[in-house]
Amino acid sequence: MAFNLVVASGKGGTGKTTVAVGLAWTLARRGERVRLLDCDVEEPNAGLFLQPEFGEAEPVEVKKPRWVEEKCTGCGECVKACRYNALALVKGKVLFFNELCHACGVCSWVCPEGALVEESVRIGEVRVSEGPQPFVFVEGRVEVGESRAPTVVRAVKERAGSDEETINIVDAAPGAACPVVEAMRGADMVWLVTEPTPFGASDLLVAAELAAELGIPAGILINRWDGEDGVVGELAEKLGVPVIGRLPLRREYAEAYARGRNPAVEFADLAERLREAYELCLGCVPAGSGTRWLRSPLRGGGPRERKAGEVKGGGGRPPVEIAVISGKGGTGKTTVVSSFAAMMAPGRGVLVDTDVDAADLYLMFETAVRERGEFKGSAKARIDAAQCAGCRICREACHFDAIRETGGPEGGVVCEVEETACEGCGLCARVCPVGAIEMEERVTGEWYVADSEKGVMVFARLGAGEENSGRLVSMVRRRGAQAAVEGGCGLILGDGPPGIGCPVISAITDVDLVVVVTEPTVSGVSDLGRVLELCRHFGTPAGVVINKADLDREQALRIEEMAGQYGCPVLGWIPYDGEALAAVRAGVPLVKFSRGPAARGLEKAWEGLRKMVRERFGVDIMGEIADQDQTARTKNKDGQGGTE
Repeated sequence: MAFNLVVASGKGGTGKTTVAVGLAWTLARRGERVRLLDCDVEEPNAGLFLQPEFGEAEPVEVKKPRWVEEKCTGCGECVKACRYNALALVKGKVLFFNELCHACGVCSWVCPEGALVEESVRIGEVRVSEGPQPFVFVEGRVEVGESRAPTVVRAVKERAGSDEETINIVDAAPGAACPVVEAMRGADMVWLVTEPTPFGASDLLVAAELAAELGIPAGILINRWDGEDGVVGELAEKLGVPVIGRLPLRREYAEAYARGRNPAVEFADLAERLREAYELCLGCVPAGSGTRWLRSPLRGGGPRERKAGEVKGGGGRPPVEIAVISGKGGTGKTTVVSSFAAMMAPGRGVLVDTDVDAADLYLMFETAVRERGEFKGSAKARIDAAQCAGCRICREACHFDAIRETGGPEGGVVCEVEETACEGCGLCARVCPVGAIEMEERVTGEWYVADSEKGVMVFARLGAGEENSGRLVSMVRRRGAQAAVEGGCGLILGDGPPGIGCPVISAITDVDLVVVVTEPTVSGVSDLGRVLELCRHFGTPAGVVINKADLDREQALRIEEMAGQYGCPVLGWIPYDGEALAAVRAGVPLVKFSRGPAARGLEKAWEGLRKMVRERFGVDIMGEIADQDQTARTKNKDGQGGTE
């Protein structure tokens, strides 16, 4: 059998794709048979560093409902049965929301008139390249606005096969949601790529929790290492997960990545470190009971709690809601949001962190939790083996391959549910002829309302590998809107998730404005196009912030041109600055930590955002920069004098 190695991360931007591509090249040049599988299907980037020669794309299809109006009686049974809110009944007509549909088949099954007919719909594609790179490369790509990314991931893995003496290197999506679970399923080893910062440690714990839940041996690879493991090293020791390698922080690596070149090909020292990490990981001890206790830091020992305090605001106007998102992780989205928040006057806005897979914004401010609660976002099917007749009807009906056969009494067969694959649609319970299946509602996350130095902050944490992150995102936004109205705040500023999938759709639906943070790299340009297309799809106005803008001026100009084609202004250019990482390490917004070029770029981006809001909404409800020293720096339009 092939050796399946998954390269994952708790958050985006840790260098996961650089590691996966670099390792594939390194092992292939040593004579190993290698397949590289890009399973980050929302934002596939590995191919940008390979110049692959793809054959004809193979479509990935699922069955989705089509409404037959003349058969519909408007009974509403389909709407009641849908667990994803993908259907609505308005004046006797069924409305279908494709972006929310999980293609589970429940609505078609319950419709008494056969007015919902399942038809094959293309949701993505798989492409294969056997050259010129010295290994087979398989890429999956989900269509913009589709929520069935795990299905495309599964198609990529099935296309790869399982030939003996082959190393399958899987570039997984960031985070710990369903696409990552599907990428990890069946893996022999997982590399958790992180960086030595509080953000890195927080997100690493989520990814390690998922690996432990799936029973997969894990090793930690520290990227952008500056000589100290810091909090990541402490966490690795506590978890008992080995650090298998360290990749140094070097600007030359970042510049090569920005230009679409493979750092492991250009820098022999990096390739050697990857080779050593691979050889070391082969001897790692599998994750055992010692890692099963893993829990989110927010579930104990997280932000301290205190009694609710009244948040003072002003203005009386309906709040403007702004979501800051990115086509991929690691573009500096949270750095931008935290600096924007630092430049708000206290009490003038509410902060919401809708990146529920890897909530990090709270790490940048002193927070005191005033309210917390459990989130029950989904149900899971449970089959009573004693009642199961072994008829396999549930298995045949399941659209997610979440039911498998196992041995029953007296050599018979019973069915059981694979929890990590179950999406809680409930179809199996409906079709079971003996009533052996029950749907059990589960706690899948936690939400928090906290006071901070800037005002109210609402955030949440989805459990590792759990479904319905979109619903949790919506809950965070509702609580944020409630806090804004109660406090008389004029702004809701959201730190959104990366990508274009279900969480992002929930984060930007009906917001007033989207800010897209990108960077001048070949992958940044590619991802920006997909996320701007998503904004256009929903008719949401957007502005663009270019982070690390001086890494590659040519790519930065391409971003400016692309933004113009979509009618989106470039709000600011933020130069590359080593102080940014130092600020993250210190847990301080960059504009509070530094007087360097990146901080000045952030101030100008903030002014660009305020201008866009004034032009579109006719008001300036953004508040003023509270710190007088910061005000003085913002007034310094040419960025000179008193800023260094």
